[in-house]
Amino acid sequence: MTEERVILVNEKDEQIGLMPKMEAHEKAVLHRAFSVFILNADNEIMLQQRAQHKYHSPLLWTNTCCSHQREGETNIQAGVRRLREEMGFTAELKELFSFIYKAPFDNGLTEHELDHVMIGYYNAAPEINPEEVESWKWMSIEAVKEDMEVHPDIYTVWFKIIFDKFYHYLEAHKV
Repeated sequence: MTEERVILVNEKDEQIGLMPKMEAHEKAVLHRAFSVFILNADNEIMLQQRAQHKYHSPLLWTNTCCSHQREGETNIQAGVRRLREEMGFTAELKELFSFIYKAPFDNGLTEHELDHVMIGYYNAAPEINPEEVESWKWMSIEAVKEDMEVHPDIYTVWFKIIFDKFYHYLEAHKV
């Protein structure tokens, strides 16, 4: 199987090339990505715990799902695809905002992403893919914020960055 390639972009989110995913993370090259937040009727976020064998951030808690768009795929199509692959369900997604971040990992890899943050709603239990996800849970937005302050080491680096922006977006827009 050939390695998945990521879409290299400039700071205006214009595609400038493709690169194997691992190489992009080794070289810290800016590439397009997305993060999905699924909320339920009680305004709780569905969190996932990354599978134990993931090449970075294993067993850490993070947003519902995240990944990289494939060439020719819209942000929404990519989010819907990955939600189905990781969590076993589909939901209508809406893009909220995008931003650039850079987050190095202990293993020498770096996420340098132009991240498109999306929201969707779902009220049932997911059917998680054990290749991708160890566990999942619902947590209120405030409980996530508080727990992240007390136990920052159990959350992924990017989730801490994205959650802060997501939290302030929800405050400002009363979503």
